[in-house]
Amino acid sequence: MASETETGGVTGTQDKDYNLIWYVEACLSNALRLESYIQDAERAKDTEVADLFRKAQADSRKGAELGKGLLRARLDGG
Repeated sequence: MASETETGGVTGTQDKDYNLIWYVEACLSNALRLESYIQDAERAKDTEVADLFRKAQADSRKGAELGKGLLRARLDGG
């Protein structure tokens, strides 16, 4: 259910900014978690799964960098 108003009055941060912060954190957290999965796959000598997780990790890192850039620009007043 979508809200008609932002909750910035409650959190002190407008939803759009909070959502962007959450997105960056989620991407970084995912990249970190995937490192454990990559190591597990490598220990099992499953290169196919390790490669899949490496690609997903790269995508998560890319998402974090894109989100950080956008967040930086918005917080700088851009």
